[in-house]
Amino acid sequence: MTNHAVQAKERHRAPLGASYWKLWTSSGLSNLADGVFKIALPLLAIQFTQSPTLVAGLSVAASLPWLLFALTAGALADRLDRRKLMLWANLSRAMLPALLAAVVLLDLGSMWALYVVALMVGVAETLYDTSAQSIMPQLVHRDQLSRANGRLYAVELTTNQFIGPPLGGLLVAVGVVAGVAVPAALWLAAVGGLLLVPGAFRTEREQKTTLRFDIGEGLRFLWNQKILRTLAVMTGVFNFASSAAFAVLVLFAVGPASQMGLSEVGFGLLLTTSALGAFVGSFISERVEARLGRSKSLMLTIFGAALFVGAPAMTDNPYVLGPIFFVGGMLIVLWNVITVSLRQRITPNRLLGRVNSAYRLLAWGTMPLGAAAGGLLAQWLGLQVMFGIMGVLTLALLGMMPVLTDKAIAAADGES
Repeated sequence: MTNHAVQAKERHRAPLGASYWKLWTSSGLSNLADGVFKIALPLLAIQFTQSPTLVAGLSVAASLPWLLFALTAGALADRLDRRKLMLWANLSRAMLPALLAAVVLLDLGSMWALYVVALMVGVAETLYDTSAQSIMPQLVHRDQLSRANGRLYAVELTTNQFIGPPLGGLLVAVGVVAGVAVPAALWLAAVGGLLLVPGAFRTEREQKTTLRFDIGEGLRFLWNQKILRTLAVMTGVFNFASSAAFAVLVLFAVGPASQMGLSEVGFGLLLTTSALGAFVGSFISERVEARLGRSKSLMLTIFGAALFVGAPAMTDNPYVLGPIFFVGGMLIVLWNVITVSLRQRITPNRLLGRVNSAYRLLAWGTMPLGAAAGGLLAQWLGLQVMFGIMGVLTLALLGMMPVLTDKAIAAADGES
């Protein structure tokens, strides 16, 4: 074993550091807030309407900032201190649910109020998530990125999907105000965690440039990296399909008139199965990646993702869907750990915010389009037909796998 290999192995096993774990704690609180809030909004919405299109509009509003604001968020993450951007984003997210709680208490609630809050929370999320992914290589060594991202996904997915949804369902069952006020308190607590992370996280800039130039530089870097470009497109297609399916899943699952007939708490528990799978996946992803290689691992995730999205087309039995969601959640995390770590290793730190945002413009900008398509297709063709269409669309991603060979991925990784 060469000296370089020994040093890399030692760095890989080294502790992740106190600053990382403070960020980890803050991220857990922030994602718990998000998990409660994302289940509270649609459950609140069905008190105003039973229209699939109007309910799906909430997902459109929440994800629209990734289409409209992502590039600007990335440029800001490369210009400003990334930790401070995360602080301001979470302060904003704490204020918005508190305002919504006041609106509900005054009996002024409406779908329009929900849309506005969902949109503004989405803007703050765009800033927070772009900065959070970009700050990671400033906290740990590149050889530790897969482990650091895996541990971060563990707490994010556990809180966002494992604890948050059933807690959100329980809070809404107790009272609507509780369902929107608790996330505000949690986002505020996350701010406290970020304040404990020491140091400055602003990248060095050699010369003054315009925001437009910065955005263009990030787009060009992504376009010239074939592996990253392909992964962004593939993630965008899957996010289109999954957003279409999950934007209206509440209509398929909740209430005596729905196919599944679940309660609000039962719906939260169903979503928790995917989070439990994701939690398991976050700890085994590094080993699966090492055993199968990155290409075969990514191919495996496509099969799991197609089943994850398309399964409700075949059954409405929660005892069948639960295990399917578990496996789907586990494999989707495998995709995320591999692709995010690869992007962080390939991209120079000074460009990471812009490349992350350009990547997410392709990967996440499809989410509002998918949510809108899901609502319309469910309205016209029925819920289960729509689920089936999205499952087939996800499976079609196998056609892009010839680009993602282990040799091609290793060559791209070596160019950084």
